[in-house]
Amino acid sequence: MMLHRARALRKAPTPAERVLWRMLARDQLGVRFRRQHPIGPYIADFYCPAHRLVIELDGGQHNGSPHDERRDAWFAKAGYRVLRFWNRDVFTEADGVGRRICLALGRE
Repeated sequence: MMLHRARALRKAPTPAERVLWRMLARDQLGVRFRRQHPIGPYIADFYCPAHRLVIELDGGQHNGSPHDERRDAWFAKAGYRVLRFWNRDVFTEADGVGRRICLALGRE
């Protein structure tokens, strides 16, 4: 079930996910990322297995979401690091988003 949901999400990315995927795809940052990857009870927007790094993109509906807090706590307890970005930042601050990801990967 989770795998089917992840595949469906991969086939219908949000505009912000498309933009960020262009930055992350094809090992452009020197590491491999996966899109809409199931991890435990959740599906991570983007995941780098080599660094156990989860990247989540949030729209306005996520503002202060208790669900997101539970997700982040679960990921942290399971040994994953989570970076969250607002969708608008991917469009307006793409360089800054890229820099934060590179820092998390130890690449800057």
